[in-house]
Amino acid sequence: MNDPNGDPIQVWEPERQMRLKLKARINRSDAQTIQHALDQLSATGSVRKAGDEFIVEAEAEGASAKELNRTLLSALRKVEKRTTLRAEWASDDGTSERYFDYVLKKTIKE
Repeated sequence: MNDPNGDPIQVWEPERQMRLKLKARINRSDAQTIQHALDQLSATGSVRKAGDEFIVEAEAEGASAKELNRTLLSALRKVEKRTTLRAEWASDDGTSERYFDYVLKKTIKE
């Protein structure tokens, strides 16, 4: 399909959503704040306390692991600026991305 000038018309397509599994350790936060942040991602999962940190296991849909990680940490830091996040996001295709806060540390492809 072309516009009146003969140029192709770009059709908007929604971003492909990926289903990702999260395993994370969160410091300097609380269970209620973490659950609220997961709710913002429409994620389902669990939060449990282990010593001084919280262990999170959840599933969420998003455009990318980077985008979900950024959204999660930003929501947590709105409440406590010193919150730290060590997260691993795994996709169905066998790719895992490990983050420390906002920084991608490692990508593993199985």
